[in-house]
This record gives sequence, structure tokens and C-alpha cells, in this order.
Amino acid sequence: MSPRSASVNEELRRRSRERLLQAALELVGERGYDATTLGDIADRAGSARGLVSYYFPGKRLLVQSAVHRLMHRTLEEALEREPRTEDGRERMARAIDAILGLTRDHPVLMRQHMAGILQGEGFKQCPEQRRLAELLSDTTARYGSADAAVDYPMLRALLMGSVYTALVPGAAMPLPVLRAELFRRYGLDWERGAPPGAEAPDGTYREDVSRFFAPESRESGHGDGQERSREADGAGQSK
Repeated sequence: MSPRSASVNEELRRRSRERLLQAALELVGERGYDATTLGDIADRAGSARGLVSYYFPGKRLLVQSAVHRLMHRTLEEALEREPRTEDGRERMARAIDAILGLTRDHPVLMRQHMAGILQGEGFKQCPEQRRLAELLSDTTARYGSADAAVDYPMLRALLMGSVYTALVPGAAMPLPVLRAELFRRYGLDWERGAPPGAEAPDGTYREDVSRFFAPESRESGHGDGQERSREADGAGQSK
């Protein structure tokens, strides 16, 4: 049998990584962080267990990457939903509501995300985080920032602070109050974005997160074992 091409190996690695990210989101959302093991994630993803450490240095960073994917794609949906707009203030409102909506609809995932950042591993860059950063930076620029490199980190800090404040046990602040403060900070009308109580447009905050991953990232049927073997071979060849 002839060796696989570099492009085929790269596609197999991409699919494997996608499955692991999706499985991490699903399992942590269902069971919580502590009750989810790397073995569980590998099994749910249909991947060989040794591949997890090949793609991610640990469970905390795998989950951080997975939640960054969730945040990036949710934000992307919110900004691009119909009616599409180039209005910078509307886009800022949608961005704020997208992140607060995740806090409301995926509290376990968002709480674990914040806990991971505050613990030893800290805030780590990954491909998913960089895409999220680019989208938020672009939102800041379209809003009218004269220096997005300065104003984007402030927006990020305000959003992270709101997520933390909404989820801190025993002293959580209501999301509408946090939204009102953020909207005041950016001079946004309450009716912009997706106001509390309104049905999320186009299912932006649906619980099913599978749409955020490549459609082919789930292999079905009897080919799973063969696929895992091919991926393991590809991972070994690339080291």
C-alpha cells in the first residue's frame, strides 16, 4: 500500500482534533470538568487515547480551546445573522449579547473556562482563541475605535469580568444588570442586539454545538476503528 500524502495526513489530523474539541464540549457540559477524563473525551470522539496528548498538552487546555471555539463560532453567528449589518454599534451589541448568551445557556462550560484561566495554566493562546480575538478586534474597529489594539483588550476584559460576575457562586449578578452596564459603557440602545427575554435570532444560542465543527468530523459505522488506526499512524509519522 502506497504511503498517504501529506495532505491526507493533515486532513486526518484536522478531523481528529475537531472530534476531540467537540467531545470535550459535550462531556464537560453534561458531566462537569472534574467528572470528565481525557479517556472519556477520546472515547466520545472515537479517537485513540494517545492522540489526546498529541494535540493538547492537558485536559485544561483542551477544554479552554473547545470553549474558545464555542465563543468564536457563536460570536460569528451573531454578527452575521440576518439582517446582516455593517452598523458598528449594532455589531458591538450583538457581540456583547453573544457572550452573555453563552453565560446564560452554557453556564457549566463558561464557569469551567473561567476557572481554568484563573488556575495554574492561565490564559493560553490557541488557534481558536486567535480567531475569537480577531473577530472581537474587528468588532471594536467597526464600532469606531481609533486604536483597536488598545480598545480590544479592554472589551475582552469587560466581557470576561461580566462572565465571571454572572457565574461566581453566592454573589452572582443578574445578566440584564451586567448587560445594561456594558451597553451604557459603549453608548448602545437597549433594543439593539438580542435584548433579554427576546427569542435568540436564528437559534444563535442553541444547545447543540455540533454545527460549530466540521460536518465530517464524526465518522459513523464500522469504519471507526480503521479511522483511529490511520490517525494514530499519521500522528506517529508527523512527530
